[in-house]
Amino acid sequence: MPHPIMFSDDDPILARLRTVALALPEATEKVAHGRPTFRCGKMFAMYGGGEKGSKVRRDTALLFIPEASEREALVQDPRFFVPAYVGAYGWLGIDLALDADWDEVGELLDASFRQVAPKRAIKVLEAG
Repeated sequence: MPHPIMFSDDDPILARLRTVALALPEATEKVAHGRPTFRCGKMFAMYGGGEKGSKVRRDTALLFIPEASEREALVQDPRFFVPAYVGAYGWLGIDLALDADWDEVGELLDASFRQVAPKRAIKVLEAG
């Protein structure tokens, strides 16, 4: 039985996130577990999810893989949360409906992308 779809294609936050995420080299979008995910081979971002240890749904959140050196600082920032399921693997989330800084979102996506992308895609990214 497939998961129910938990997003709307006309969501303006998702539209903006798609623009940023799909601009990365070789990035693709695939719906998984009822939510949009962004991949370059492996998943580097997801739109929407729950908060670990609670029943709180954050349907407008970006889930991403932070740089290991920055994870602890991000966890201390109240805007960020540990998501259910993928949080155990180091992922974090930020709710984009709460006055998102889209330059910061781009940086978070870039860092997450670099965690999973093949070297050839990172070379394209660095070449500009």
